Amino acid sequence: MNYLVVGGGSGIGEKVVENLALAGHQVYAASRNIMDANLPPSVEPIKFDVSSDEPLSGLPDVLDGLVYCPGSISLKPFHRIKPADFQAEWELNFLGAVKVTQQVLDLLKKSENPSVVYFSTVAVQLGLPFHSSISGAKGAIEGLTRSLAAEYAPKIRFNAIAPSLTDTPLAANLLSNDKKREANAERNPLKLIGEAQDIANMVSFLLAKDSRWVTGQVMAVDGGMGAIKPM
Repeated sequence: MNYLVVGGGSGIGEKVVENLALAGHQVYAASRNIMDANLPPSVEPIKFDVSSDEPLSGLPDVLDGLVYCPGSISLKPFHRIKPADFQAEWELNFLGAVKVTQQVLDLLKKSENPSVVYFSTVAVQLGLPFHSSISGAKGAIEGLTRSLAAEYAPKIRFNAIAPSLTDTPLAANLLSNDKKREANAERNPLKLIGEAQDIANMVSFLLAKDSRWVTGQVMAVDGGMGAIKPM
């Protein structure tokens, strides 16, 4: 199978690339700094900036799946967030996904089991303070996921994953000491900090034929944070 992972150079994207490569798939990893990433030898790196209008290059004639991983964590009080900050979140998290998907749509249509995986956040459904800019952009991703799942059924499946805080370089400032790690673990019912592997495992499932009857879903991988409140 041929898979494109955008944002495959670090964090969750890097683990997704590793999982797929270890499973024997041909992986194309795209990122601005992809040439600096520690990728498996079989992975094809593609230098690509989602904020630019440059087209993706070096892709195969058929794509079996797309995973769009770029994201951001910018937590500020609403009154301190400038319109330009909202715009930047929107362009990275939403418009980037739109542009990439439109570029590879014809390649996905040639596959027997094409699947697209986007990323949301637990903050969209739960409602968390200081998350207005990221929740706005990721809320759009959830709407896009369901709309495209309907539009391209039964040919292409579209799903999204909504994690809570995960131990990746992106979250380094929020998990920089034991006190912060303990506090964040306590926020979810399982009392654990999620790891990139936890999220990558769900990505692998959503790309595979095992999930052939799953589309239009936002899958929570969040330690139970968004769904339950233990006694």
